[in-house]
Amino acid sequence: MQRRHLMRLLAAAASAATLPAAVNAQPGAADYPKPGATLRYVVPFPPGGLTDMMARSVGQQLAERWKVSVVVDNKPGGGGQIGADAVAKAPADGHTLLAITLTHAANVTLFPKAAFDFRKDLKPVALLAGSPMLVVVPANSPIKDLKDLAAQAKQRALNAGSSGNGTPPHLTLALFNDLNKTSIQHVPYKGGAPSMTDLIGGQLDVIFSNFPESIAHVKAGKLRALAVSTEARHPAVPDVPTTAEAGLPGLLVENWTAVMVPAGVPDALVQKLGNEVVAIVKQPDMEQRAVQQGFRVDARGPEAFKTFLDGEVTRWAGVIQKAGIRPD
Repeated sequence: MQRRHLMRLLAAAASAATLPAAVNAQPGAADYPKPGATLRYVVPFPPGGLTDMMARSVGQQLAERWKVSVVVDNKPGGGGQIGADAVAKAPADGHTLLAITLTHAANVTLFPKAAFDFRKDLKPVALLAGSPMLVVVPANSPIKDLKDLAAQAKQRALNAGSSGNGTPPHLTLALFNDLNKTSIQHVPYKGGAPSMTDLIGGQLDVIFSNFPESIAHVKAGKLRALAVSTEARHPAVPDVPTTAEAGLPGLLVENWTAVMVPAGVPDALVQKLGNEVVAIVKQPDMEQRAVQQGFRVDARGPEAFKTFLDGEVTRWAGVIQKAGIRPD
């Protein structure tokens, strides 16, 4: 009996002795990132877009504050899936970051057989900002406001362009149709620019547009904005009502952008990175620059962003399933 008791004590002591080694094997936040390290910030869209601009602004600040190199790596294609897949399979050392948008929340439903599991293979770091959707019609359109759009859609066939199946403009159209029980026909394009050209030319009736893609045309008088899809009016178009003011409070949509990392990155590193990114985005000059680019800063750390992201995945899953949306 005494021998068995002694053996148990020895085994417990041996286990306790190995515990510090196991803990110490995890990268510590204090050592992350090492001075002179290189962080790769993957943007799964082409250069020059809204997501790319925000990533470059944040990356530049990270480089300056942490004394590291930050390389923005554009990996477009597959509706944002190619770049996301690359980061999901990258080393879990906190040196590879992924820029995501509302598109990725929708992709969970649009691509059920993807090569990676978005919610299991990637970990939320920080929400940065959101960019509203602007409901626009040709300047000479007989459609005067959001209620008029819904009424006319029930009286005659209308069509709406977008930058492609499953993109934020398409999702916003689907939500509008669901809320109003209308059936405005979706016309997908290969990008936002060609759809804008056809809207200005009168080949389309309306676009639930990404804000930066249409704001210049609105200010030039080529398009008329019916509403902005946020709770507050946008400073760039203060005379344009919100969707709630226009009679449709359920049409709240922002094409947000955020940061994720491979799922295996230790929580301590994720928290440190998230805190730093939030601090960067909340700087007055950064916030001012974001507004100029069409964003509304909405900085949230890992836990708050995870809650937000889960809600977005669920919300758009319902919209996509109701509308029967399929990827291109």
